[in-house]
Amino acid sequence: MEIHLPDVPVMEIFSYLDAFSLLQAAQVNKSWNLAATSDSLWRKLCKKRWLCYDLSLDTLGAQTWKEYFLRKTRQEHSMSRAKPEDFIYKEMSGDFVEGTAYYLSGSGLTYNGQGKSIVCVVTSMTRLTTWDIREGAMTWVSPIQPTCIMRLATLPELRLAITVDMEATIKVWNCYDKDALATNSMFASCQILKAVLTKDGPIVLAGDDSGNLHTFRIPDLHLISRVHAIEFAINQLHCSPQRKWVYLNKKHPHVWPKVYLMKSLLRPSEYPTPVCTTINYTLSFKAFWTPRREDRITLLSQRGPRQVSKFVTFDIELERTEDGIDAKVASFTLPSDVKAPEWMGVSDKDVIVCSSGTSLLVYNMKGFQLQRLQDYPAEIMRLLVDPLHVIVTYIDGSLEVYMWEESSPYLKKCYHLQNPRHMGLVILVLLRSDETRCGGAHLGGRGRQI
Repeated sequence: MEIHLPDVPVMEIFSYLDAFSLLQAAQVNKSWNLAATSDSLWRKLCKKRWLCYDLSLDTLGAQTWKEYFLRKTRQEHSMSRAKPEDFIYKEMSGDFVEGTAYYLSGSGLTYNGQGKSIVCVVTSMTRLTTWDIREGAMTWVSPIQPTCIMRLATLPELRLAITVDMEATIKVWNCYDKDALATNSMFASCQILKAVLTKDGPIVLAGDDSGNLHTFRIPDLHLISRVHAIEFAINQLHCSPQRKWVYLNKKHPHVWPKVYLMKSLLRPSEYPTPVCTTINYTLSFKAFWTPRREDRITLLSQRGPRQVSKFVTFDIELERTEDGIDAKVASFTLPSDVKAPEWMGVSDKDVIVCSSGTSLLVYNMKGFQLQRLQDYPAEIMRLLVDPLHVIVTYIDGSLEVYMWEESSPYLKKCYHLQNPRHMGLVILVLLRSDETRCGGAHLGGRGRQI
């Protein structure tokens, strides 16, 4: 086969294999081993599984994509097999501001103890601080700012933090130098802030109270574009998995959500008028892009005095003229006896998960209930959903960790972590293991615990 099957067809055939099959093929002979360890094959698998589209191996801390894939897989398996006794509880003292805890470096999972997971937190309203999760110790503090810090975003891949204060001054911090790397002004109060990596480089998106979307380049905070998107303050901003689209909205009966083509915001010389589409649906207060499906988004709305909840899924497309269009794929209304959900997410199998009181509900796109999970009696406070996990936080500060089953649309429970102090404030948990350390962060109230 080495003689009659050249390298190019072999690579093409191997591109259809999963990771386990590639590892098997690598054991056949030297020629197949060389082909099966190709970075292009493993990079494709990594991007499909973890959506790390714009990250380099240096940023990910690996020499090859195969190494990164195997390391991340071991971390996932370790996390799914963990037991409550594997975790330790840490506290950090400080006057933390509600809703301002973000990862600065690491992903919450560090392998063989290498690297650190750092969180960035606003303290006392006017200071930015960083904390080492494993040690429970503060590692850096900014100078006192002239006015209160209102918004915080981070780029963990570049270890950068972005803040906006009460006077609409935006700053970029590397969190080890005393002063900010760059400063600019938005000239209007910032309502929402999001930092992302794109194919054009790192950027920060900021929505203000006049309905304008500001796009700044990182780290120099050069203003790339400023677009008037809606007539009211922007308080919902979500980027699609591969950063193709930007969703903007405010829950209001006279506001229809807008979806902008990202590259049209980043290349104003090429796109004098940004490409966008309007979704003909009002009063949505939650939105979630389907993982690994770049053009599909699900909205959650609540209408009327009884707050009737409805899920609607749209596919965003581009016509030849590059004017965006939307097509409704599916919709359903929750039964009247179901408490209005506060949090929701979507899996890559087109399955919707939402919180309702003390229950976790799982539906398909047409509204058929697949699961009703009620593994803990406390009220659900927040739901964190990604392509692999669903993390539920409760009002008493405990955590429930689920994983999506690979061959079905269902969730399986991994473990429950009880807050030792039952205060429901800020929690960080660390997994003690010979191979892997796992960290997770939840900010759930005005507290001084992590």
